[in-house]
Amino acid sequence: MPGTFTTVYIVAFDLDDRDQAIRAFEPRVAANEEAEIEEAEILITKHAGVVVWRRQNDPVVGEEGEPEVVFSVGRVGDFG
Repeated sequence: MPGTFTTVYIVAFDLDDRDQAIRAFEPRVAANEEAEIEEAEILITKHAGVVVWRRQNDPVVGEEGEPEVVFSVGRVGDFG
């Protein structure tokens, strides 16, 4: 769609003292899907879960689309 663009994000999760998945850091904007999947595979060795997702954005109308999961591994919580 003209005027739209895609933004890719990544976030890792750790487990709290109640065994619930919590963000290890705030979601970061990623360079591209392939690079972030590679990063996710590294992050999962240090965290309980990792998710990479994308959203379609339309700045003309100020809308951000629904999150579309590209890659998910391990225990993840709220990421959107």
